[in-house]
Order: sequence, then structure tokens, then C-alpha cells
Amino acid sequence: MLDLLLVNPGDDYGTLGQFAAVEPPLWCALTAAYVQERGFSVAILDADAEGLSVEETARRIAAANPMLCHIIVLGHAPSVSSTPKMTAVGKLLKVLKSEAATALGGLHPSALPERTLRETRCDYVIGGEGFEAVVNLIAAMDCGDFDCVIPGVWHLKHEGMVTYGGRATPIDPEEIPIAAWDLLPMERYRAHNWHCIDRLDQRSPYAVIATSYGCSFTCDYCNVAVMYGGRGIRYRDHLDVAEEVSFLASRGVRNFKFMDEMFALKPERVIKVCTAISALGYKDLNIWAYGRADCCGMEMLKAMRAAGIRWLCIGFESAVERVRQGVAKKFLQEDMQGSVERCHEADINVLGNFLFGLPDDDLETMRETLETAKRLNLDWANFYCNLPYPGSPLYERAKWSRAKLPKKWADWNQYSPRFMPMATQYVPGEVVLRFRDLAFEEFFGNKVFLKRIEQKFGAREHVEEILKVAIKRKHA
Repeated sequence: MLDLLLVNPGDDYGTLGQFAAVEPPLWCALTAAYVQERGFSVAILDADAEGLSVEETARRIAAANPMLCHIIVLGHAPSVSSTPKMTAVGKLLKVLKSEAATALGGLHPSALPERTLRETRCDYVIGGEGFEAVVNLIAAMDCGDFDCVIPGVWHLKHEGMVTYGGRATPIDPEEIPIAAWDLLPMERYRAHNWHCIDRLDQRSPYAVIATSYGCSFTCDYCNVAVMYGGRGIRYRDHLDVAEEVSFLASRGVRNFKFMDEMFALKPERVIKVCTAISALGYKDLNIWAYGRADCCGMEMLKAMRAAGIRWLCIGFESAVERVRQGVAKKFLQEDMQGSVERCHEADINVLGNFLFGLPDDDLETMRETLETAKRLNLDWANFYCNLPYPGSPLYERAKWSRAKLPKKWADWNQYSPRFMPMATQYVPGEVVLRFRDLAFEEFFGNKVFLKRIEQKFGAREHVEEILKVAIKRKHA
């Protein structure tokens, strides 16, 4: 019998088609490597990448005959992509029935462990990163102890009682091996379209690497701290990061994402990592990473570009300082323009993230955010609506205020026809949603942006094709 089958589930909405990335499930691959090192047999089923239906996924799980089927519920952008998968996961578990002992992990189950157990009737929830918890659970099950009490594990007993083994201690990054890339269908993964906007025929292969674990910031709309057991960052050794880049690059990978919640943060550390990657000698790497508007010094940016980091994603969220302050997003107004200018000076493209419908937003502040996005000379932009995802401080506030939230987990997907953001203090959710969709069309259809995208990347036609894809909204 296979000891552990790790599953990356699909979801109910794939509306972006060829424009979307197909991202390797890094947490599955990291967990697999950690468990393998401790002598257990492991396989990975990436149902999302293979485009499997719920029924096909269930058949593949049954055929693998694992002692434990561990489904890790995460997506491209963890804070907004875990919860929407829960409806499909619930359907999968109903089809699976008692084919195998089941565990759920990832951000949403970690944020709502007891509710997840009762809603899905899975056997276990493995909270947070879960490395040691998974190993201990498999070891106990191997000895016939299915009712074990293990740190980091919630268990649903037959009589409906839930037990919890207490909080697990985070693992030292040096104890986490290089991801088990050999267990993944690497030929199926492709980078985001903007990541390869000047080389759209070279989006594959694509890999994701973590150079650190955690986040030290306290933005109210964000829930990623649940995955890491609290605030704080644990860093991998810079030589280990370079070794993993070398391993993948030697096998043909050129497109990389650094998964870190905040890679471009500490200049000394970033420069050390980037110098180690530069020393590998690869001149054609295409890497993207996350940064902050107030952490874009030129020395660090130049080191990043020398290492092959061609894109930096900066979470601006709102162009209005009082709106940002309302959700503990702290940086100076002048940092917005300055960060973009310095990135461009270092030959790094900038993807700006914006979030409409924060608690202090009104039509005027959302309009200012959009106009600022257009003025910043960005190379790409993501526009999201604020919704208080489980695990975030805003979610706790929403529960107490009895705010109207989507009823089905699938409708927490920003592309769901029934998606509805939360109302702000000044405007209802319907207005926020309409503004977000208008903002997307206005930003990407702007003649200045289209001219820039053509001159810099030769990709105007690609953007115009994206604009033809309409998101179906029930509330439109």
C-alpha cells in the first residue's frame, strides 16, 4: 500500500483558459520530499494540472490505494484561492466515501479546521505547513492508531467529536529538502501570460520556489499568517536556494516564481540570494517575485535583475493613504511612484496589485486608485475585490458584524458568476464589483497602456484578445 497520496484538487471555475498560469503545487512537492526523507512511500496527483473531474480524481485516488490521502487546498494566490476550492473538495470527498483515510490541509482548512471537518466529513485537518504533522500521522496510522492525538492535527471521530493535538512547532527551513519535482507532471505547467509577455511561446516549463516561509506584516485583509502559524519569516540558506534553481535550470526550466510572501524585503539577504543565483551563470532566467513599495532600493534591485528577476509584483492595494491605513497597509504615498521608477531604472518590469472595496473605500477613492494605476506606467496590473477570506482579521470582523458573504465556498472565487465582495462603509458590494470590472477594461483598454505594451513587448494583440473575454456576472 502507498503510504501517502498528496492531491492538488481542481476547482469549479477555469474561465481564463489559455491566459491563466498552470502552477506547480509547491506545498505538495515540499511535503512529499519531507515525507520521503523519513522513509515513507509518496505519490502526487495534480488533478488541477491534469484537468481531472471530481469523478476522475476519485477514481485515480482509489486506484493508488493510499493509506492516507492528503488534499492540500491552495492555489496561485493563496490568500484568495484556497477557500474557492472548498466546494469542489467537498464534492470529491462525497464521491470518495471510504476509499481511503482523508486529510485536508492548506489555508482554508487551517483557518476553519473544525468547520471543515464537519462540512466535508474528512478524517483529519492538518493545520499550517504540516510537515511534521503528516509524518507523525502516517507513522501512527502505520501502527494501527487512527485516533492518535498529534500536534497540528484535528481529528473527526466516528461519534462526531473533534480532537486537536495542539499547535505544531514550525520546521527549520534547513530541514525542508528540495521539492520532489520528479513526482510532478512538469510538462503541464506554464507561467502567467504577463510573466512571458515578450515570449508567449515560451511559458513552459515553469517552476515555483520558496526562499522563505511566512510574513511579518499585519495587513487586515490578508490571511496567510494562518498557513505559517503566526507572523514572522524563516529564511532558507541562500546556497540552498541557488542549488534548487540550478537543479531545475539544468533540466530546462527558465521561468520561475519565488513564492515568498515578501521576497524583496531585506536588501542584505536578497543580495546574498541573488548573488548566489548569478554565480550559476544562467543568463536567460525569467523570475518574478513579490515586493513592497517601500522596499525598492537600487542596489537590491540591480542584484535582483542580474540574477534573472525580470518582474516584481508590488501590492499597492489603494492609492489613498487613509484607505490603506484602515487595513494596516503602511507605506508612504511617494513610495508608489518612486518604487516603479526605480524598478524600471533597474530594468525590472512592475506588476501592480490593487484591491477595491476596502472598508474605507467609496467611489471617489476607488476612482483615485484606478487613475493612479494608469499614471504609474505599470507593465501589468491585477485588480481584485476585497472579500474577508477565512483567517484574515477582516473575516473575524465580518462574522461579528454579520456581514453578507457568499453562501457557497466556490462563489468566493473572484471569477465566479455569483461572486460578491463585501460592502464598504459607503458603497454596496454590487457597486464595488461593477467598478472592479470597469477598472480592468479601462486600464487594459487605455490607449497609452496599449501603446506602451506594443512598444515594450510587441504584445498589443494579446492584450486585445484578453479584453474580448467577458467575466459572467449574475449581479451585473
